[in-house]
Amino acid sequence: MKSIFKVYMVFFLIFYSAAFSQNLESKVDKLVNEKFKADGPGAVFLVSKKGKVVYRKAVGKANLEMNIKMQPEFVFEIGSMTKQFTAISILMLVEQGKIKLNDDITKFIPDYLTNGNVITIHHLLTHTSGIKDFTSMKAIKNIAREDLSPKELVDFFKNEPIDFKPGEQFKYCNSGYVVLGYILEIVSGQTYEDFIREHIFEKIGMNNSYYASHDKIIKNRVSGYRNKDGLVNANYISFSIPYASGSIISNVDDMLKWQNAIDSNKLISSKIAEKVFTNHTLNDGSKIDYGYGWHIKDLNGKLVREHGGSIFGFKSMGVYEPNEQVYVIGLSNCDCNSPTALTRDIAALVLQ
Repeated sequence: MKSIFKVYMVFFLIFYSAAFSQNLESKVDKLVNEKFKADGPGAVFLVSKKGKVVYRKAVGKANLEMNIKMQPEFVFEIGSMTKQFTAISILMLVEQGKIKLNDDITKFIPDYLTNGNVITIHHLLTHTSGIKDFTSMKAIKNIAREDLSPKELVDFFKNEPIDFKPGEQFKYCNSGYVVLGYILEIVSGQTYEDFIREHIFEKIGMNNSYYASHDKIIKNRVSGYRNKDGLVNANYISFSIPYASGSIISNVDDMLKWQNAIDSNKLISSKIAEKVFTNHTLNDGSKIDYGYGWHIKDLNGKLVREHGGSIFGFKSMGVYEPNEQVYVIGLSNCDCNSPTALTRDIAALVLQ
């Protein structure tokens, strides 16, 4: 009798799993197709549960001029999701004893103007440094197309007055992650590009991820678009400008490898990973809903780790719920059509 019951349960679970997958697929398809049209710039969405893919589809066009249909394996600029890679790289150096989270940045960049304030690695990671975001400076238009070294980029904003005393406020800041990238180069003796490739991409098999380049031929790279009284090609920007705050390109499959590597502590220990996903606090004890490279937010009563990205012609969003191990990643090739809300809606649907 017990053996018959076991066989019954196996068949029931198989049937239930198949029915769940089909139901989920149709619901996600409906959401995606309402937002992205087959003849316009497109997107790719991937959903995984416990590290396994349960949804992976593309919609729209990868290139409008060549009428190339989007494919799930295609490569996108992911913008500020790059910050996750920068944060983990810095924590690798912390574990190696080469950097401390409470190190003052002047330890590495002695001529950085702090006016007596102590700005630490922790402040940079949590966007609480007070450093002015260089992307908000009017003069950025003068360097946007220039190929600058990390030092030249830091020099562009290092003498700007700070917006607030370190630790007093949370204010999203690309400058902080540029400084982190520069410090990573100083400490490791490698370029940011080489460090990320050797210690992350190659280590966990992210074979379709790169530090972006306008010169290199990159297989399956999609074109980016914007809406300016109709669709037009994205503005040009030198990838040396977003640098460690936004210059990685990848696809949904590699981003799942990235999430799985974080989950399984392949890159940093579980002990220091706790700091990554801690909802850190300001000087007055109030929480900021941010860890190190990830937002820590509520999604329908569940705490999720998420981050989006925006760069000329592209939008990205990733959401992860750790208890049920649900990961949703959405990549879009028009900065006129963000996948942010949709990615969160899909995550909420899976978590029901």
